[in-house]
Amino acid sequence: MTQQIITSQVHSSSSVSTADFSLIKILGAAILGMAMLYGVGFASMDVAHNAAHDARHAFAFPCH
Repeated sequence: MTQQIITSQVHSSSSVSTADFSLIKILGAAILGMAMLYGVGFASMDVAHNAAHDARHAFAFPCH
């Protein structure tokens, strides 16, 4: 009987932490996206172009 109570408590607490973890992932992705948009939005064109150019080379995508 005691084991059933402990098992039910473990299952109920893990579902709450899973929801919290999903919210943390969503908020983290939103903050990262806003930081990237802010950084690119205020960067000069040369910096943005060179970053995109380097990223294309890093993924072995031909660009010139």
